[in-house]
Amino acid sequence: MEKHFRVWPYVCLVILCLTSAVFLSSVAYAKDDKDDNNDKDKYTSRVRRGFAIAPVPLNLKGKNRALVGLGSYIVNAQGGCNDCHTHPSYASGGDPFKGEPEKINAAQYLSGGRQFGPFTSVNITPDASGRPAGLTFNEFRSLLRTGHDPDDPPGMLLQVMPWPVYGKMVDRDLRAIYEFLSAIPSLPDNPNPGP
Repeated sequence: MEKHFRVWPYVCLVILCLTSAVFLSSVAYAKDDKDDNNDKDKYTSRVRRGFAIAPVPLNLKGKNRALVGLGSYIVNAQGGCNDCHTHPSYASGGDPFKGEPEKINAAQYLSGGRQFGPFTSVNITPDASGRPAGLTFNEFRSLLRTGHDPDDPPGMLLQVMPWPVYGKMVDRDLRAIYEFLSAIPSLPDNPNPGP
């Protein structure tokens, strides 16, 4: 009988360890579920924020609303596309670098024209068919992944455009950018290119 009493502390220790392991794994699963919910909340809040910061009216007809909002968030809050594809980037009196309240130059928004030495940023607003920069989604995705513009001669790569960075994005994000760009107003090439 004495042997049985000496074994009980070990049995209790094993039960305690197993119970702790089960409890901790359920906490870990609950944390994962919570993180998934947070990811969904983050996605939804990015879509909402994207609509709030879009500097131009959007044409949502026939578009995936969530992708347009996410695309606006990526283009306007993360990608900095306006910095290169709009000239000048800010409207008169709206340059935050001068301490003014930010106001994007909507009249030239993403119509290109910023010069970088011998290179000039292109107009990425939709063409008459609604395609950003006149590109299909597959051409757009390929351009961002490889740096090859289908309008350029073979072997030529985009030089100032940070395509090696944007090309690392997942397809959904590239699709969202494309969807947003197809929803913005179509503008002619910027008539006043400059540095």
